[in-house]
Amino acid sequence: MKNVVFKNIGEFHRAQNLPEPENPLFSIVHKQLDADEIEKCAPSGDEISYTNNFYVISLKNIVSGELLYGRTKYDSSTGTMLFTAPGQTIVAKNIVISSESWMLAFHDDFIRGLEIRHRIKNYNFFNYHVNEALHLSPKEDQIVKSIFRNIEAEYHNNQDEFSKDIIISQLDTLLKYADRFYKRQFLNRKEINKQLLTRFNDALNAYFESGQQMEKGLPTVEWLASQLGVSHRYLSDTIKAETGKTAIENLHLYLIDEAKNLLLEPYKSVAEVAFELGFEYPQYFSRLFKKKEGLSPSEYREKYRMN
Repeated sequence: MKNVVFKNIGEFHRAQNLPEPENPLFSIVHKQLDADEIEKCAPSGDEISYTNNFYVISLKNIVSGELLYGRTKYDSSTGTMLFTAPGQTIVAKNIVISSESWMLAFHDDFIRGLEIRHRIKNYNFFNYHVNEALHLSPKEDQIVKSIFRNIEAEYHNNQDEFSKDIIISQLDTLLKYADRFYKRQFLNRKEINKQLLTRFNDALNAYFESGQQMEKGLPTVEWLASQLGVSHRYLSDTIKAETGKTAIENLHLYLIDEAKNLLLEPYKSVAEVAFELGFEYPQYFSRLFKKKEGLSPSEYREKYRMN
């Protein structure tokens, strides 16, 4: 399967048989189909892979077919938002879209030099896998569509010196609402959060029980996320929602807990404990231990041997 790379928004519009964008760096598309039109959208059987060199925010329901992103199936049976950053690849197969969908695309140059460009780097949802997309409640769906409509109205308005500022303001509002709704989604998914936290701990236990740290060194959050089939940012956000601490903080707590047991074993030096845990440099282990416990490994050992 060949991957198609869309270098700009105009190329993407032409491939989708859409009108040329009114701004080469920004576009918004609103599609509405009636029941007969949806029925005519028969699956083609083709699998299409494409990569956009620009940001895309979409809101849609998928009636049938598969959308894959990050090697994960995208479940879009309800109103769902998907955020993709430049360079990310989408695979679509037999896709049939429901009656109403929105797509907003903007190039990095459209926001260059603006405050929103700095903030957008901190929105984790642009790095999530598709099964980590934003699933909207009916009320949230209406709020998001209202913002899309405001952007659409300005996009099709006669361009003047205020146009870009107004669109940027509405785009900023859309992203802030998305951030709020994502945080709500994490809070509403307590059972899923607990399951992921359990799997996180199980993966850590399996790693250390099998002695992989002796050969491969300390496990990273990126490696743990790959074992669990999620992105590292999603893993950290989910675990933080459940425990109040990020994935790396939980990893450090696990290491300190293991270190405490090893430090109380007789005839084992601090350096040996560090290497057994997977630390390449004992000094790094000692700094981390003191930061978390307020005592150096040697001081901790002496304190508990005296008790």
